[in-house]
Amino acid sequence: MPDQFKNFLLTMLCLVIGQTAFAQIPDRPYGADTIRSGRKLNTSDLLDSARKREENKKDTVIYTSKYIKVTNEALLKDSTQVFPLDTGLTNFENFSPLLQPYSPRMHLGSTGLPQRPMLFEPQKSVGFDVGNHALDVYMLRPSDVQYYRARVAYTNLQFYSGAFGNPNADQVFRLVHTQNVKPNWNFTFNFNSTGSRGYYTRQNVSDLNAVVATWYESKSKRYNLLGNLVFNNVRAPESGSIRNGDIFNKASFDPLQETVRLTNAYINYRNNGVYLKQFYYLGRIDTINAAGKEGQKILPTQRVSHTIYYNVQKYRFVQNEPDTYNVFSDYYFNNTISRDSLAVTNIRNDFSYSFYLRGKSVSFVKNEVKLDVGLTHDFFRYSQYIVDSLQATTNLRNQERRVQNATYQNVRLNAKFSYRFSDRVNLQGDFQQVVVGYNFGDYLYDAKLSLAGGEKAGRIILGAYAQNNEAPLVFKNYISNHYVFNNTNIGKQQINNVSFNYINDKLQIDLKAEYFLVNGYQYFAAQTPNGNDVAPKQLDAPLNLLKISAGKKFAFGKFHAEDYFVYQQSDYQTTLRIPQIYNYANIYYTKLFFNNLLTSIGVSARYNTRYTAPNYAVGIGQFYNSSDISFITTPIITPYIKATLFRTNLFIMYDYVNQGLQSNGYYTVNRYPMPYRLLKFGVSWSFYN
Repeated sequence: MPDQFKNFLLTMLCLVIGQTAFAQIPDRPYGADTIRSGRKLNTSDLLDSARKREENKKDTVIYTSKYIKVTNEALLKDSTQVFPLDTGLTNFENFSPLLQPYSPRMHLGSTGLPQRPMLFEPQKSVGFDVGNHALDVYMLRPSDVQYYRARVAYTNLQFYSGAFGNPNADQVFRLVHTQNVKPNWNFTFNFNSTGSRGYYTRQNVSDLNAVVATWYESKSKRYNLLGNLVFNNVRAPESGSIRNGDIFNKASFDPLQETVRLTNAYINYRNNGVYLKQFYYLGRIDTINAAGKEGQKILPTQRVSHTIYYNVQKYRFVQNEPDTYNVFSDYYFNNTISRDSLAVTNIRNDFSYSFYLRGKSVSFVKNEVKLDVGLTHDFFRYSQYIVDSLQATTNLRNQERRVQNATYQNVRLNAKFSYRFSDRVNLQGDFQQVVVGYNFGDYLYDAKLSLAGGEKAGRIILGAYAQNNEAPLVFKNYISNHYVFNNTNIGKQQINNVSFNYINDKLQIDLKAEYFLVNGYQYFAAQTPNGNDVAPKQLDAPLNLLKISAGKKFAFGKFHAEDYFVYQQSDYQTTLRIPQIYNYANIYYTKLFFNNLLTSIGVSARYNTRYTAPNYAVGIGQFYNSSDISFITTPIITPYIKATLFRTNLFIMYDYVNQGLQSNGYYTVNRYPMPYRLLKFGVSWSFYN
C-alpha cells in the first residue's frame, strides 16, 4: 500500500507538471516542413514569411478563475449580484461535513453515518417537518445550488481519501462543471459521491448527489430564471454499535473485524425535486458598476416573483435478520425482518411582490426602504408502510401493508422589511406566519439592527427572533416495526432568542452572545433507566441557555493563527447533552516556494469538555437520552501540509496524530467509537477551456 500511495502522488505531480508544460508550448505555425522544400529561400522570401507569420499570429489567452463569477438564490433575492470564484486553500483540508470548525458534529464514527450538531443550533423554519435529519448534511437542496456566470467553461474535480492501513476509510469525490451556452444563459452540473468504508465493521456508506441547474437572464436585465433538478440517494448501514464496549483498551488486531449487533440492516433516505423560480424587475433599474461588465450589480425598484417546487422524500429502514442482541426494545409487526418506509410528496407555490424606495445616487445606497410581501402554499401527502408477518384478512406472510396515509395543506404569509438609514445603519425584519392548515399557528418573527462605526471601530448587529413550531411528524404520528408513536400529546415548541454580535474585519474579531428561552423543548428519551424503549418527550418547564462564541484570526508575518471558542450553558445540560465548552485552533506557516508553489504548513486542534453522551435509536435515525454516561475528552490534533500549484490544490494531513498519547480513543455518542488516527490526502483540479 505505501508503494501504491507513492505511485499515486508521483502520477498526480506528473499530470500537473505535464499540463503546465503543454500550456507553454505554442502551436506550430505551419503544417508542412519548409526545410525540405525544393527551392532555397532568399532574403526577400524569408522577410515575407516572417511578416506573414507575425500578421497571422493569434493572441494567447490564459483563462483563470477571474472569468468565472458565482452567486446563489439568497444573494439574488434583493438584486442581481455575482462574486469571484473562491479557489483558495482556506478550510480545504476540512472536507467532511462532520469536521467543519464552526459547526462540529456528534456522529456514529465516519463520514456518511447519522449525525447531529454538537452546538445548540435550533432550526429556523416553519411548516411541515418529518423530523428525520440524521443524514441532512450529506444532501443537496435547492438553497445549496450555486449559479455561475462563466465566460469560459469551468470544471472542478475533487478527490479525498485515506492512505496507508485503511485507505478506504474516507473516500469522497466531487465534480462541478459549468458553462454559458449564451452570454446570458448558464448551465451547471454537480455530482458528489461518498463511498467511505469507515473505521470499524459495517460503516460502509453509499451517498450520491447530483444537480442540474440553469440561470437565464434576459438581455434587458429585467427577467431572471433559476431552475434545478436535485437528486439525493443516501444509504448508511445500521450496525447497532460494536459489541466490544472497551474497544480502546481491549481491541482486536483489526478494528474492521470487530463484531456488531446488526449485520444486515441499513437506512436509505432519498430526496429528489424540481425547482423553478422566475422573477421580473418592474420600473426603474439602478446599476452599480464593478470590475468588468459581468460584475455589475443590478438594483430593481419593483420585483414580482413566482416559485414552484415539486419534491419527493423517501425514508426507508431495512432489517434482514432477527434482533439477537436486543438492539430494539420491542417489535409490533414482524419479529424477523423490517421494511419500514415513509414517502412524502410536497408541491409548493410561492408568490411575492417587492418594491424599493431609494434616492437617485447609488454610489452607496442610503435612505433605502425595501418591502417584500408574499404568500406560500404547500400541499403535502404522506404514506407509511410496514411488512406484516401475518395479515389477518388474507393470511399472507411478510406482506407490505400501508399503515398511514394523509394529505395536508399549509398557507403561509411572508413579509420582509428593510430600512437602510445610511451606509452605517440598517434595520431588517423577516416575518412568516402559517394562517391555514396543518401547521396553523406556526410563526417566525426575526429582526436585526446593524450599526457600523467605520473600518477601525467595526460593526454591531443586534438580533432577536421568536419562533413557534408544531412538533415534527416523527414526534406525533409515526408507525414502524419497532416504534409506534401514535397521537402523542407533544405540543408546540417556542423559541425566543436575543443576540449581540460584534464584528471587526480589520482586527479579524467576531464576538457573539446569545440567549435562548425555549418553552416545550422536544426530544427523545428512554422510558426506563438505561433502556432503549425510546419515546418522544417534552419539557414542562422553560429551558434557558446562554451561548457565547468568539472568533479571532492573527497574522505575524508568514505565521497565521485562528481560534474559535464557544461556551454554552443551560439549566438542562443533561437534557440537551451538549458540551459546555468547544474550541477549535489552527496555526500555520505560509510561504511561496519556487515562485509557483504556495504552501501552508500547520496544525489544528479540536477540543470539547466532557458531557453526558446521547444514545442512537436504530431505524428512526434519532438521538435520545438514556444512560447518564460521559466520556473523558482530549484534544484531537491534526498536522497538515496544503499547497496550490498552478490550478491544483493539494493537502496531506495526519488526523488524530496524538492518539495513544493522552487517550487511546474517544466517543461523541454512547457505544459508537470515533475514528482512529489516519493519514489522509485531497486533490482539487480546476480546468478552464
